[in-house]
Amino acid sequence: MAKTRVLVVEDSLTVRMRLVEILGSDPEIELVGQAEDGKRAIELCLQLRPDVITLDMMLPVMTGLAATEYIMAHCPTPILVVSASVNRGELFRTYEALAAGAVDVLEKPNGTEADGVWEQRFLATLKMVARIRVITHMRGRLQRVPSAPHERLPAGAVRPGRKIELVVIGASTGGPGAIVEILRNLPAEFHLPILFVLHINEPFGMAFAEWLDGQTSRRVAYPKDGDLVASVANRVVMAPVGRHLVVRDRRLRLTDEAERWSCRPSVDVLFESIATEYGAAAVACLLTGMGKDGAEGLLKLRRAGALTIAQDEASSIVYGMPREAALLGAAAEILPLDEIAPRLLALQTATGEMR
Repeated sequence: MAKTRVLVVEDSLTVRMRLVEILGSDPEIELVGQAEDGKRAIELCLQLRPDVITLDMMLPVMTGLAATEYIMAHCPTPILVVSASVNRGELFRTYEALAAGAVDVLEKPNGTEADGVWEQRFLATLKMVARIRVITHMRGRLQRVPSAPHERLPAGAVRPGRKIELVVIGASTGGPGAIVEILRNLPAEFHLPILFVLHINEPFGMAFAEWLDGQTSRRVAYPKDGDLVASVANRVVMAPVGRHLVVRDRRLRLTDEAERWSCRPSVDVLFESIATEYGAAAVACLLTGMGKDGAEGLLKLRRAGALTIAQDEASSIVYGMPREAALLGAAAEILPLDEIAPRLLALQTATGEMR
């Protein structure tokens, strides 16, 4: 079996040598190069064509963010950000890198982990990231995936009597870039509340809503337990890291209930509560991501009469969660990312919700 070829980019010699040591302990991995700045990382990526890159954000000469943007534009390669992000500025750069195409992020070890725990997590995450296709691929591949029949409603059309009251969105790997594109393409006249779940681990999730708030004119924030859904019109409400977001009695609730699919917050948990509370008055979108979270919840929403959308394979960084939804027949519509915002606006317009 071919080994996974890794390029390590880290300016700290101590940290870099530690990563090299860990990689050398795994017979399935081959270290093909090391770089201490972003410019050299680009040069080695072009020269060596590694399967995956570990990349720090704080680098001399050229930052990790700038290197990510160039690599994903000119020699797309799966990137695992390995960072010690502890301040707002560095967290924001990490979010920018994820939006620019980096696949995942892992915190550097802080010395408090049990022996071997971080090392195992690092190797497992790196191998997972290396398997993800980040190059552009042709649309229409969904047709080669067996799936239950799904309907495609004409743009702007809704079932008789439908009145849309809110939108719910779930995403995981690749989600930062996807949600930014959707929000940037929603015009000011789109006023429906948007509830959003993203899989992102601490400490990287703590400032994501604040960063997302700065990417578009639409306000984004973490909710307060007990907020009325009606009070967050024109806004995006994002589930905080480590807590489920649900709706009960038309109020936003944060819970510490058990993880679903090893996730808290879970897309399924939110979607199921919306199916119960809103049924046909909701629109749900399941975006790029690894795993199965959200697929069953999307199916429950569709059965409750909601309009359900899954991102298509061609525009997904990871066609995992949307694929599971397609296989279940949970998605009434399967759309490329750039068509989702126009579709949401058309649905609002068709139900007379314009102000």
